[in-house]
Amino acid sequence: MSSAPRVGVYPGTFDPLTNGHMDIIRRARRICDKLIVGVATNPGKSPLFSLDERMAMVQAELVGINGNGDAAETEAATFDGLLMHFCEEVDADILIRGLRAVSDFDYEFQMAGMNARLNPDVEMVYLMASENQQFIAARLVREISMLGGEIKSFVPPRVADALNAKHAQR
Repeated sequence: MSSAPRVGVYPGTFDPLTNGHMDIIRRARRICDKLIVGVATNPGKSPLFSLDERMAMVQAELVGINGNGDAAETEAATFDGLLMHFCEEVDADILIRGLRAVSDFDYEFQMAGMNARLNPDVEMVYLMASENQQFIAARLVREISMLGGEIKSFVPPRVADALNAKHAQR
């Protein structure tokens, strides 16, 4: 008797995709049979990159990690609206979130309660950021880039190029 595949969702705005996000994606692939990186519209955050640009960045990075037989295949999809509705649409039973600091835990603790009420069939799984990634925040990466600082140690090379190009246009 075989069990149904475990489908995980790792949601975020990914504005921009950071090495911290990629760390969580790589590790989440080991606990799911299929991992969907959910790129959120999230207009309330006034993203620097459009949804299409963010989706393209995520997809480009996923190409490099798929095809490894010991981990789940990973794909990206956009969503707009409630995260629990997106989980239902893609038949996810695991919601993956990354934690960097106590402030992340405070926010995630509230969201876990709300999400559990909306869909108790989706299990929350929290992965602590790896020690060398804990300080990376997309907001800080955007700010450093905007001010002309070096960002290559915080984001994948293609993302660094996209950030630098975006700020050169301004």
